[in-house]
Amino acid sequence: MNISFIRHGLTAGNFEKRYIGTTDEPLSGIGVSQLKKRIYPRADYVIASPMKRCIQTANLIYPLYPLIIVDDFRECSFGRFEGKNYNDLKTDEYYQKWIDSEGRLPFPDGELPDNFRRRCCNAFENEIKKFPLNSDISLIVHGGTIMSILSHFAIPQMSYFDYQVQNGCGFHTEWDGQKIIILSEFL
Repeated sequence: MNISFIRHGLTAGNFEKRYIGTTDEPLSGIGVSQLKKRIYPRADYVIASPMKRCIQTANLIYPLYPLIIVDDFRECSFGRFEGKNYNDLKTDEYYQKWIDSEGRLPFPDGELPDNFRRRCCNAFENEIKKFPLNSDISLIVHGGTIMSILSHFAIPQMSYFDYQVQNGCGFHTEWDGQKIIILSEFL
């Protein structure tokens, strides 16, 4: 099975380098323009997070395909960090501890990183088995969702942050029923 993991297009919050998890913001004009300039892999099925930015991205890239919405592919809740960027948080003592922990500490009043990653991986396993092994599938999701799934299933195994991807970009992969092989990254 071929699976393309595509991060949603750019939003205003992404442009300002804000933590945008549960904030349901739409794509920015720049984000729409960037998506329209790229060529994306073909798909038999298109799966998306329920957030506006993912649904809009999927509708721009695959306008003729019905969307399969998977709630558990939504981004992590960043709690008190939500909607803020480094400049907003640089004097926050807990934020510095979180940075020093390489993102391992929980988000204050937010989702625990391990719970988020487990949620994404469980959703991936549950959804992907619904499709024939000869399918081409595109997942239009969030950066954190992509990093969670690939850091768990991809060969060679790399860390969560090694799978960071820019807005509108992603990975073309192959799924053999147990592991993901990265075939290429598209920018």
